[in-house]
Amino acid sequence: MPHSTLPPLLAKFNHLKTHRPAPSSFRVLIVAWLLFGCIGSVWSFASPLMSIPDEPAHTIKAAAVARGQLSGTSSGVQGAPLMVQVPGYIADLNQHVCFAQKSNVTADCATPIDSSDRGWRTGKTSAGNYNPVYYGIVGLGSRGLSGETAIYAMRLISTWMVAFFLAAIFAATASLRRFHRPVIAASIALTPAVFFLTGSINPNALEIASTGAVFASLCAIAEQTASKVRLSTLLLVVFTLSASVLAHTRPLSLLWLAIAATAAVLCFGINASLRTLAQRRFQLALLIVGVSCAFALWWVVSAKSFESLLAGAPIPAESAAVAMLDKTVFFMVEYVGVLGWIDTLPPPAALYAWVLGFGAMLFLAYTARPLRARWVMVLLTVTVIAVPTALQASSSEQLGWIWQGRYTLAMVVTLILAAGIATRFRPFRITPWTKSMVRWGLVLGGLAHAYVFLEGLRRYTIGIQDHVNWTEMFEPLWQPPGTWQVLAVIYILLLATCGSFLYRLLTTPPAQARQKHIAPLQPPLSR
Repeated sequence: MPHSTLPPLLAKFNHLKTHRPAPSSFRVLIVAWLLFGCIGSVWSFASPLMSIPDEPAHTIKAAAVARGQLSGTSSGVQGAPLMVQVPGYIADLNQHVCFAQKSNVTADCATPIDSSDRGWRTGKTSAGNYNPVYYGIVGLGSRGLSGETAIYAMRLISTWMVAFFLAAIFAATASLRRFHRPVIAASIALTPAVFFLTGSINPNALEIASTGAVFASLCAIAEQTASKVRLSTLLLVVFTLSASVLAHTRPLSLLWLAIAATAAVLCFGINASLRTLAQRRFQLALLIVGVSCAFALWWVVSAKSFESLLAGAPIPAESAAVAMLDKTVFFMVEYVGVLGWIDTLPPPAALYAWVLGFGAMLFLAYTARPLRARWVMVLLTVTVIAVPTALQASSSEQLGWIWQGRYTLAMVVTLILAAGIATRFRPFRITPWTKSMVRWGLVLGGLAHAYVFLEGLRRYTIGIQDHVNWTEMFEPLWQPPGTWQVLAVIYILLLATCGSFLYRLLTTPPAQARQKHIAPLQPPLSR
């Protein structure tokens, strides 16, 4: 080989060592699904059965739908639970919440679930006339099983279903040409509250994950259309599944779907959206989503799903609206991770970590260019503030106070994702300083996630007392399956693995940088 060819070949070899290829969306989807599924599974075992808000009602509903009862029998009174026929051990679940809203009471107060009680009994559920799709899938875990085993099976089915759509958010954001800031936004958006709900029997988690997946996949599809690139089959499948599933999660989900789709259109403009609509493969996806939405809307209207809402002491509409606006910032606590039946606040250190992350993303987005990116931020910010206020005020005189911060999490996640999309044009150079920032950010996020998880374990093993009692956890009054020590170690290892994969992804150079580096190597080697 001529001596003059050695330097170019060495340069190419060094490039292959130091410049990784662009991430594969499918690989990102599979890896993220496995990791999020495992994280959610650990939460499902760490949280005592029926320790998530309204979990007994959702479990009873799921068991009923899995046995062919799509809706329950109503007494005709607004807010009164509907009645369904389920196995006895399921019907009695409302009696296993002795620790609810009592952060100093440990989970050992609950009596064991009698797996032998499988005779038909009447169960009462406030979710009786909710859309049956989610419940029918989750309820399969109670067929052929009984007792705690059946309930854990239902939790795990829900966990892995939600984990798929959480992973789809990362697959979609990683497919963007400038994916770094959108991926960072996705990492910030998935707070401990999201994973806490992921490990439960509650459609709220599926609503959050599928809303984020709809927005992220639509943005990725619009970018491919604008770049005149053939639409990714994976992204089309993600959009179709997430939008179709989202329509069936909760009564408000059709509204979140419409807002998420509108936000994606604003991110890339009307022209890009029209070109996307002209694609036949996208038209087919849209047709499937449209049919799904039509059925979901029919169910909400015909089953009167909003009449399942529990009624409390009436509140004047004006007072409710003012109270909601006043609580806007306080809801940040619930976005980060209020555990149990809204009885265990996240540690202040973890809360501050997300205040920092949310604040940084929103500040960058509101100062981003092009200016049209700011319109989507305005839309979603108004949605997060005004829509809950309007809904609470409109129903307060009949139902009293019904709103919880987790009901808005679907829009909060979408808002942070939109901030990442809006800032994607800012330069993201892979330098030693950038790598250091990424490392410290991932360490901070991992520690905050672990801190909230340990706080949840403390709350149920020894209770939140008036004194600092962390050391008392080594003599717990209640132990989750596998012991809290083993679950904590597994959770920390999973967080470390997530951090490792994110670091590798976020230190992959942007496409423009890779192309610029490769360009000099394209001409034939000279002699």
